[in-house]
Amino acid sequence: MDCQWACPAHTPVPEYIRLIAEGRYTEAYMINWDSNVFPGILGRTCDRPCEPACRRGRVDEEPVAICRLKRVAADNREDPLSYMPQGPFEPNGRKVALIGAGPASLTVARDLAPLGYEIHLFDEQIKGGGFMLSQIPSFRLPIQVLDEEVDYILRLGIHTHFKHYVSSLKEVLEQDYDAVFVGTGAPRGRDLPDLPGRQEADDNIHIGINWLGSVAFEHTHKIGKRVIVLGGGNTAMDCCRTARRLGGEDVKVIVRSPFATMKASPWEKEDAMHEDIPIIDNHVPKSFVIEYVDDDAADSPPYEGGVAPASGDGVVLSPDVEGVDPNVENHPVGETPTPLLRKEGSKKARLIGMLFEKVEAVYDENGKRSLVPTGEPEVFFPADDVLIAVGQENAFPWIERNIGVDFDKWEMPVVDKTTFQSTHPKVFFGGDAAFGPENVITAVAHGHQAAVSIDLLCKGENLLTHRLPPMVNLHSVKMGIHEWAYDSEIDEYDRPVVPQAPKTQTLINRKTEVELGFDPLAGYEEAKRCLNCDMQTVFAAPKCIECDACVDICPTSCITFTADCEENDLRQRTKVPALNLNQPLSVPDGPKSGVLKVRNERVAQH
Repeated sequence: MDCQWACPAHTPVPEYIRLIAEGRYTEAYMINWDSNVFPGILGRTCDRPCEPACRRGRVDEEPVAICRLKRVAADNREDPLSYMPQGPFEPNGRKVALIGAGPASLTVARDLAPLGYEIHLFDEQIKGGGFMLSQIPSFRLPIQVLDEEVDYILRLGIHTHFKHYVSSLKEVLEQDYDAVFVGTGAPRGRDLPDLPGRQEADDNIHIGINWLGSVAFEHTHKIGKRVIVLGGGNTAMDCCRTARRLGGEDVKVIVRSPFATMKASPWEKEDAMHEDIPIIDNHVPKSFVIEYVDDDAADSPPYEGGVAPASGDGVVLSPDVEGVDPNVENHPVGETPTPLLRKEGSKKARLIGMLFEKVEAVYDENGKRSLVPTGEPEVFFPADDVLIAVGQENAFPWIERNIGVDFDKWEMPVVDKTTFQSTHPKVFFGGDAAFGPENVITAVAHGHQAAVSIDLLCKGENLLTHRLPPMVNLHSVKMGIHEWAYDSEIDEYDRPVVPQAPKTQTLINRKTEVELGFDPLAGYEEAKRCLNCDMQTVFAAPKCIECDACVDICPTSCITFTADCEENDLRQRTKVPALNLNQPLSVPDGPKSGVLKVRNERVAQH
């Protein structure tokens, strides 16, 4: 299945969607829990790599809402504990240390604990969840949902060491652990240290992921009225939406790249704009603009009555604002005022905004993009605070460089992409710590594979040759006649919109969840849009009489009867040309009439 293969954890999507349609929510939840571990969390926050692969998108405008159906199962299930492994488990005498309590480490714990491993989980935060706890805002992921699904794992007998910062991997290895898994994420947010004014305005410039963590742990409760968020990824979207809830009235996202190529998920951009947050693209930051004021004026609003309303093209400072050249009187909106960085006799620097250069994306013959200045004047945007969300980096200051763990020129650990083993045989990496920032579902997939490797290591088996291929199951998936009685409508109809709580409620409380999820009826209707692609049809060639009825009735034109010919010619003759050479044609042996019955797997739904 395309959707199942596209999911890094290979969740059997059609199987659990059919159970949702039957109202068997707990069973649907457990199918998810078995593969992706966090159905309630991912049903709200997943990056949805499965949906672009969904075959519904080939016959309809939008794919099945796979992610949101996962939440339907989570929201409507009964208590799943009786379906989960029940400890205590018989010890196998092996101990494993997990450093970091994010989704990758938790997945390793979930997989190994029932096998008898003694699992020790270390994290400097107060409880489990990793960056799901510190970086995903509560209006997207309620804390009770996170805590519940983390606790399903911790209750398996995991030894937790929270509020414990691991300062030396060497010290961990000197203890009696049979393996160590590093799932510490990408904890360092990128800065813009060389941008003029960065150091002077430091009090009002914040690194995005650090700021989100400060909000999550209740250290930060407010922000200035005018906020600029730099960056175009999902962290930038979380920052701007959080700022709206903490007092930001004029919040805008400013990004270097064109809107269409921003890294943020399309739905994340839509949610930000729905909350009246403009996204201004093709603007490169040039400097932080500051003014120097007396200490007793440093905390007063810098633009009281002195700024034109914010717009997508910048704003104009009135000529009576201190620190601004008086020649900017009647300066047209969209052009650049000339700020004075120092005023005679002033004592303290205060951020008043930022300057940006307008650019446009230009692509060469190889498709490589360059951001080329348009030559227009620099644009000024006022700001009381700036949130920098321009990327994240890994940081391993606690891993000594002389213990057998090799690092590359980018200071990333050298990790095998199949086994997730480092150059030290006992040390494994996963999640963002392995190959850089990704997402929750990728971290889960890493955790599964690392758990397999750790188990093989402890058994003394080869980590490469003894692992099963993806999606191997040891139970039958044959279906009874009643399980075949499913709706699988081909006709196009709109994918339902997920309802949201009113902005009048969500923007005044950062803990009020925005998306309400599908109710059971909407979930049922959306489940019917699944084409059940895992149901494999079988051509019984000896019984075919070449009546062409299958050609007439097939809604996707995947079947063609044609004269025998070479494959290249055959691919052009199919009713829908089969131009993807990596996707095979199904050509069963049939009657000896010289006619081929060809199924184009690119458009076949089963």
